[in-house]
Amino acid sequence: MQLGLPFVDDSRAPTRESALAPAGVRPLAPTSDRSIASTSDSPIAPTRVRPFAPTSDSALGPVYFVRHRRARRYLLRVEHDGRVRVTIPRGGSKREADEFVQRHTEWVARQRARLTPSAFGTEERTALRDRARKELPARLLEIAAGHGMAVAGVSIRNQRTRWGSCGRDGKISLNWRLVLMPPAVRDYVLIHELMHLRRLDHSPAFWTLVAAACPGYREARQWLRINGPALR
Repeated sequence: MQLGLPFVDDSRAPTRESALAPAGVRPLAPTSDRSIASTSDSPIAPTRVRPFAPTSDSALGPVYFVRHRRARRYLLRVEHDGRVRVTIPRGGSKREADEFVQRHTEWVARQRARLTPSAFGTEERTALRDRARKELPARLLEIAAGHGMAVAGVSIRNQRTRWGSCGRDGKISLNWRLVLMPPAVRDYVLIHELMHLRRLDHSPAFWTLVAAACPGYREARQWLRINGPALR
């Protein structure tokens, strides 16, 4: 899978993308309580989920830059193992190549998601869902207590387009795949749903609540945007 743009780059040029639907993520933020991991102190650690989890400090994981004197444009390719390869044309620069990659992070995520329909077998999924039933409700209630909030009920589901949801009745549903994420990202999703107990919308006022609970919540959103499709 490869994406190319002319050497004389135009950020408005259309990109070639896969037809997969985007991950419908509703982000959440860790609380300021000392027991909750903060996303503002340090970069979020890479997930341990195989096979396309990043193994470097970059949110995209390993990115390799290769110069090719015959290339006439920047080329972005996702290898079979999920690595990202960038070809720099003659006269090109590493800075422009970096910018090219950053403009197409969602394209990279879509291509990685197409590499494997499922990273887990039936038995492994069953074990992970059992783990989710034990860990996620307990963690949600722990965070809720830290914010002085009450939850009417918690359920674990196999949601395909959301990481979590909150109903008008005060009940929260969580995607079992949250156990595959770094703790800071998982807590971000949990708190996002908890904040819906105060505002059941995505208005500026809602995001003010999220930002107050986690000043670094944007890092978790970025992690989900890049790595989320590989967990589906």
